[in-house]
Amino acid sequence: MKTLVVSIKSSEEALNDFKAALSAARKQKLKQDHFEISFDNKKDFDRFAKNIALLSTIIIHKPKSVYELAKITKMDVSNLNKIILFLEEVGAIKIRESTQNGRKIKTPLVEYKQIQIDLSAA
Repeated sequence: MKTLVVSIKSSEEALNDFKAALSAARKQKLKQDHFEISFDNKKDFDRFAKNIALLSTIIIHKPKSVYELAKITKMDVSNLNKIILFLEEVGAIKIRESTQNGRKIKTPLVEYKQIQIDLSAA
């Protein structure tokens, strides 16, 4: 089961963690896959936290498109698209693009079953 770790860290702390992980990977001493999103400001962290329910909705309902997700959540499609883009930029979701009947369909995917919030870094 993939777990996503979400934290608030300074840019320096995130860079140091990356260097340590890269060093461990080069020595082939990584024990397991590690998926982490580190925010360097509270505003983006709060925006992510505010939209965790959307991630859960994607996992449960498995919408075939952003439009279908908008209908499920009763959200405006343009506002939902902004949130989806943000979540994709930070790495919380992936968008699979396909074409059906000449229309481009964007399907949101969440690859994690668990999200862990690391408050010790805040």
